[in-house]
Amino acid sequence: MENFWEIIFSNIRYTDWSTILNWGWYVFIIDIPRFLILEIIVLFVTFRNRFLSKEKWEKAHTRLMEENPLITVLVPGHNEGRHLHKMVVSMQKQTYKNIEIIVVDDGSTDDTEIIGRSFEQKGSISKFLRSEIRGGKASAANLGLKYSKGKFIVHIDADSSLEHDAIEKALLPFYVYKNVGGVGGNLMVRNDEDSLTSTMQYLEYQQSISISRIVLSSLGIYKIISGAFGVFPRKVLKRVGGWDVGPGLDGDITVKIRKIGYNIHFEQTAICNTHVPVAWNKLARQRLRWSRSLVRFRLRKHYDIWLPNKNFRWSNFFAFFENVFFGLVLDITWMIYMLRIIIENPEFLIFWLPLKYLVYLLLYFMQFIVCLVIVKNKKKYLSKIIYVPLYPLYMGYFMRIVRTIAYFDELFFYDSYKDPWNPQKTSKKAREFGA
Repeated sequence: MENFWEIIFSNIRYTDWSTILNWGWYVFIIDIPRFLILEIIVLFVTFRNRFLSKEKWEKAHTRLMEENPLITVLVPGHNEGRHLHKMVVSMQKQTYKNIEIIVVDDGSTDDTEIIGRSFEQKGSISKFLRSEIRGGKASAANLGLKYSKGKFIVHIDADSSLEHDAIEKALLPFYVYKNVGGVGGNLMVRNDEDSLTSTMQYLEYQQSISISRIVLSSLGIYKIISGAFGVFPRKVLKRVGGWDVGPGLDGDITVKIRKIGYNIHFEQTAICNTHVPVAWNKLARQRLRWSRSLVRFRLRKHYDIWLPNKNFRWSNFFAFFENVFFGLVLDITWMIYMLRIIIENPEFLIFWLPLKYLVYLLLYFMQFIVCLVIVKNKKKYLSKIIYVPLYPLYMGYFMRIVRTIAYFDELFFYDSYKDPWNPQKTSKKAREFGA
């Protein structure tokens, strides 16, 4: 180990900054300003404004409770019977009471139908619907939307459970801001103790996903309301024709709503606990599916976002640009640079990889501290600090490699249409119609 560090520090002495910037410019010019400086500034302004507008939020709460609109909780799912009990219990504990719960069984082969109908008979849910032939999550969600009566639709996954005040908190932005077409809830990992895989996702959801969405929402370019917990005015969902065939349907419907002129808000106080993959291979499959949707929807289906036309909005353009540039472009650039270093200057890796790791480790520790100030369960979050040294490897290599593979798969092979997550018959039709 001593020899290893001797080699590192020896390389530091003989490596000039021009070489470092030549190979690692994106770390110092893009990543550090973006993930540290910009995030801290935006977060400070966001929470300062939230504090100063406390009276405005209190008045919005009063208006919500006086109106007391019916809310439809829509729960589409396939083979999710084992998760329904937790979901129902979390609904029964909600501080907001005027809700109807519609569970839609998308051709399940487990005991979802038995459990769902039992809950319906007991009055624990308002309606149980079943499609005998699996049509996909979008089909199930649209069936539930057809039977819904609520002014607002709360779309959640069957394996999600909401904090007791989550629905109430998620409804408030509609009464605070004007022209809101959707509100995304804040996702927390429920099964963080199951494996190292789920623990790393716990950190990711806190440090990357949650913080990123607060920042993007504050900048007006938040573009993906998670299917695990999102709230929409029923009239807006009807206007955009409901959900289109996925995977990636949550980001797709968010873009559809933005394109007709509505704003999208992320509400960090509306917390949803969700179940995440506990094995690396299952996590990789999930993220391959998520990342393919960037190409499918950002570059293909909704390509008109990039074009100056009568519906053009700069906020939508920058939302796509941020997503494509920091996702697709930089990930592919990173892969090309790594190959160039290996071919042209392989000895530089002995110096560069450890230095890059230390830089990102410092960056993620800074993010950890920022999150510690914001996060609700500080004791639980602080207990994960021992895993932060693994975070640069998790985000910088595992996730980046998975995303890059997904981008190439979708760009050249249209693999999102082959994903078993969606029935092949619906994916085939979606591809025919360019959806």
